[in-house]
Amino acid sequence: MNKNQLLDASLKAMDSAYVPYSTFPVGAALLTKSGKLYTGCNIENAAYPVTCCAERVAIFKAISEGETQFAEMAVAANTKRPVPPCGSCRQVMSEFFTSSMKIHLTNLNKEVKTLTIEELLPFSFQPDDLENN
Repeated sequence: MNKNQLLDASLKAMDSAYVPYSTFPVGAALLTKSGKLYTGCNIENAAYPVTCCAERVAIFKAISEGETQFAEMAVAANTKRPVPPCGSCRQVMSEFFTSSMKIHLTNLNKEVKTLTIEELLPFSFQPDDLENN
């Protein structure tokens, strides 16, 4: 799967978003190193804190299916600039993705910005930080 196909999958995932409150659909597409594709959309709830972003839905779907090795991800929304992931999603990404993994961000104008996890969330909190000395 090439980058454009991954971006298209993220745009298509927006169609499944459940966004009755914000009316702000987001789609994500996550490619595993084994070649499997997992998509996600944001799913809102009237109790806003339990809403789940598209990026986390795609990541959690893949993890729940036993996937732990990821190649790249695309995220799409109707924004003026390529959509940036929220802080919670960046932290989850930093847990499961290598620091050099590419994340392609886009919008409906198909403008694209590609960043690594390290660029999205430098000096992130990591599992090693939980180890006692």
